Amino acid sequence: MVVQSVRGAPKNQAVQETLEDYTLRFAPRSYRRWKPAVVGSTALGGIAYLADFSIGAGIGLSYGTLNALVAILVAAIIIFVTGLPLAYYGARYNIDLDLITRGSGFGYYGSVLTSVIFGSFTFIFFATEGAIMAQGLKVGLGVPLWLGYLITTLIVVPLVIYGMKALSRLQVWTTPLWLLLMVAPLGYLVVVDPDSVSSWLAFAGEEGAGLNAASVMLGAGVALSLMAQIGEQIDYLRFMPPRTAENKRSWWASVITAGPGWVFFGAIKQATGAFLAFYIMGAAGAAATEPVQQFMGVYELFMPVWLAIPLAVVLVVLSQVKINVTNAYSGSLTWTNSFTRITRRYPGRIVFVLLNLTVALVLMEANMFAFLNSVLSFYANCAIAWVVTVAADILINKYLLKLSPREPEFRRGMLYPVNPVGVVAFLAAAIISIAMYFGALGPDLQPYSPIAAVVIAAVLTPVMAIVTRGRYYLRRTDDGIEEPRFDADGTPVATVYTCHVCEQDFERPDVLASGSTGEVICSLCLTTDRTGEHVLPA
Repeated sequence: MVVQSVRGAPKNQAVQETLEDYTLRFAPRSYRRWKPAVVGSTALGGIAYLADFSIGAGIGLSYGTLNALVAILVAAIIIFVTGLPLAYYGARYNIDLDLITRGSGFGYYGSVLTSVIFGSFTFIFFATEGAIMAQGLKVGLGVPLWLGYLITTLIVVPLVIYGMKALSRLQVWTTPLWLLLMVAPLGYLVVVDPDSVSSWLAFAGEEGAGLNAASVMLGAGVALSLMAQIGEQIDYLRFMPPRTAENKRSWWASVITAGPGWVFFGAIKQATGAFLAFYIMGAAGAAATEPVQQFMGVYELFMPVWLAIPLAVVLVVLSQVKINVTNAYSGSLTWTNSFTRITRRYPGRIVFVLLNLTVALVLMEANMFAFLNSVLSFYANCAIAWVVTVAADILINKYLLKLSPREPEFRRGMLYPVNPVGVVAFLAAAIISIAMYFGALGPDLQPYSPIAAVVIAAVLTPVMAIVTRGRYYLRRTDDGIEEPRFDADGTPVATVYTCHVCEQDFERPDVLASGSTGEVICSLCLTTDRTGEHVLPA
């Protein structure tokens, strides 16, 4: 039966604040009114970041163009294959990557491990992008780096506070100008100096060698650190409308392009960064890995310096604002999610926006950009272990072995606190690959730590499901409400129920019965239930 809504103000801060962007919960159909193309373009707005240019430059200058291009391609293929099932799941069932992870092998509390990984990704990359923006402000306006770091941090706060509605407008409005400033000068460079491309392809790098497997793997390890970017893409894709016969083509196009497809745009930017760094290497020296120097070098070919510098600064600032609002937004979601589950208190998402930005500011002031590749190479092993574990659970355990329930579950009381399938596979892949990265298993294996993380996670996830017979996925199969959460096509049901605790309306996938009264309770009120009285018995 459908419980009629009890109108009035929300009883607590958690409900009032999360109704804007549905922090910690399923995104209802009533809120998801954007067309697939709008959601997709908003998600792709987040790939405006310029760290790809720095990453590609670092790989290219270190290992040579051929090794860099192969490394970038290897990383892109792995990221696409593992990102596709995650993007589909987020768009199909309208939940973020943390909620997906809970029911895909980790359990209700087990996924806190991966939330820490993703949260770290957001402030590491916020710091990286913020440092690039500060470099642009210093070159163009003479702003000291320390002040530039502060400006890049504060400028995103008002944009992030308002959630998906504000972010969609920002990304859509700014994309045409960003594309013009980035693509036009690169096209001009290739046309006026075509020989530079052949010279770049022959560049051997600091190592001075040809194609080398170890160099390829070391370069791929840096590029694979971006694997967790799929989490930020899903933070937008969860607002996709239901897939129907009328919109299925645009739905799939948006999910694939803005989901795992982001990596091909990223790969192009990495290769371009390697090219630009080579092109300006003599003039810029050690600064050749800085995007502002790269684009200034190109702009100065066909316009006066007084115009080239401000245009390069505009490109850098625009790019960094577009990506850092996403970093701050996604980071606030994941830290809020973890904190609320562990403490059963909701301090407000804005608290974690400010916390995430503070950590990023400290990293910038500590000059993290100077050792960017080392940080990303280490971090990559953790990100790979997590994403591959979840992807393997969806592809193999859910669809092939059928040991993991196909329809997602994320609600407290319905899941076991910890599922050994994902947790063991993730920890084994992360620990062994990190040991390899630091040379504990010998120097010959050291470059192959990212591939080890992929293989271990992909193999151990189904092995653990078989060993445990899938018994630790669901604590309960009945949530106390007669109506199913998904229709015959697997689409989330839009029937509205009213939570008896906060007296707000929520759609069927986000509610269940209270363990104490049998009345309907929403997932967030259950999460913040400190007494546990509303949790259904095993």
